[in-house]
Amino acid sequence: MNDSLINQGTGRRLIRFGILLFFLGLLTGLVVPILVNPRLGVSGHLEGVMNGTFLVVLGLIWPRLKLSRLTLTITFWLSMYGAYVNWGTTLAAAALGAGQSMMPIGAAGYVGTPVQEAIINFGLVSFAIAILITCVIVLWGLRGADEQK
Repeated sequence: MNDSLINQGTGRRLIRFGILLFFLGLLTGLVVPILVNPRLGVSGHLEGVMNGTFLVVLGLIWPRLKLSRLTLTITFWLSMYGAYVNWGTTLAAAALGAGQSMMPIGAAGYVGTPVQEAIINFGLVSFAIAILITCVIVLWGLRGADEQK
């Protein structure tokens, strides 16, 4: 199978997972009133919708990236990890009433147990690193002139 077909298939997977995350973000919006911290619940809703959109856009441009197969694989998993962990961590903080140490405005005074705060801190820091690396790699992969057809 040639690289072009593999890239198109991976792009479709990113689009599919992006629509799924967008859907999960919409569902998160429905449960906001029952969360311990509804303010962070709205953040979780927005994270799901925005990260789902990010994955869809990434899937659309995926075939245009000029990267090695290994780099594409790493980028795929970093983007998936970052998008889903961002949504999941924010939603978990809203459900647990935690997140004060990393999201003081959104947490609005809600403080979780030390373990809860540590898990949320890890999720937020690790997702941020994953998405930043993803963006740098994607920018690098979009270098050069477009091919003329």
